[in-house]
Amino acid sequence: GDTFSVHGNGNQVDDKAFHAVQKSFVQVQSILNQNRLLINEINQNHETMIPDNLGRNVGLIRELNNNIRRVVDLYADLSSPSPGRRRRRPGRLGGKLGHKRVRHVNES
Repeated sequence: GDTFSVHGNGNQVDDKAFHAVQKSFVQVQSILNQNRLLINEINQNHETMIPDNLGRNVGLIRELNNNIRRVVDLYADLSSPSPGRRRRRPGRLGGKLGHKRVRHVNES
């Protein structure tokens, strides 16, 4: 049928579930590759200390944070006992993570 045997312990795994997990891992890898490029660009912009480049980093860091949220959601979906049902995680309000603003004190 739609199952195959996993070598070693003989467990039966649903073929559809396997392909869903495989698809999620491909998505995660793609996002992580994109994050690597974003981090490289952020670092290059930071090293220049050019105001326009530093301003661009704001958007790049937002994109990086959104990508991290997507990876967290993909892993949460994988660990959820029911396919297609996302578990609610602590700290999420209305689908958004709660953030605390960090104040930096000027030491001059």
